[in-house]
Amino acid sequence: MMTERMLVAAVQMNSGEMLGENLSLARQLVKEASEKGAQLVVLPEYFYLMGKTDEARLSLGEPFGDGPIQRFLSDLARENGIWLQCGTVPLSGPDKQHVFNSCLTFNPEGECVGRYDKIHLFGFQDSKDTYQESDTLSAGDVVTTLITPFGRLRPSICYDLRFPELFRTAPAPELITVPAAFTHTTGLAHWEVLLRARAIENQCYVIAAAQTGWHPNGRQTFGHSMIIDPWGKVLSVLPEGNGVVIAELDPSVLAEIRQKLPALQHRRLDKH
Repeated sequence: MMTERMLVAAVQMNSGEMLGENLSLARQLVKEASEKGAQLVVLPEYFYLMGKTDEARLSLGEPFGDGPIQRFLSDLARENGIWLQCGTVPLSGPDKQHVFNSCLTFNPEGECVGRYDKIHLFGFQDSKDTYQESDTLSAGDVVTTLITPFGRLRPSICYDLRFPELFRTAPAPELITVPAAFTHTTGLAHWEVLLRARAIENQCYVIAAAQTGWHPNGRQTFGHSMIIDPWGKVLSVLPEGNGVVIAELDPSVLAEIRQKLPALQHRRLDKH
């Protein structure tokens, strides 16, 4: 478990179709968060590219452990002396038509210390929009827990938020991260309530880093990056626009909540 108070940050971005511009914006915002004292910074899903089509990301697929986006992230963590969670990067999949949507975590030395491949792939259709991530993404199948100075960290990605069993898998995390590109339609209805539910039922902190605004594909993402405490209280939120949200993780708050209401110990069904 975390043993001391620490500042963490979620980066919110309006990523577009130019890789270089997106990386430049990410560098600027991560530096801003670091200068404000954040020791862990989380980027949003697809921080590197929100192009005109989902297929645009396929050409950027990299083998795990090497590639320009991964080198950029490693350098960014090392230059700022922070723990950095990349949002997502496209890692080579089983064929040229698919990549893994992968959340990588880098330590302050720039070493990649964790990989999580998005398990749940988004599908949605209404009268205006159709989304089918499985057309270009391969699904992961491994739940990841990272041991960090911030406690046991459970990475997740966007649509994973709707599947509480991912977060109930042992060991119980002290911190959940949710890099996302939530649609405006679903975000308006469900984003905050799902995030607060995951914090409350797991009695842990949640860091949610989101895409925001309109993108070259004509789609709108919801924004509202936020950090939530184990009681479900929103500590910091940015409704719209590029920027960062910062809050403090306090181990005494987490310990007090788990002691007063030991719901995690009271579980009777599927404790494993």
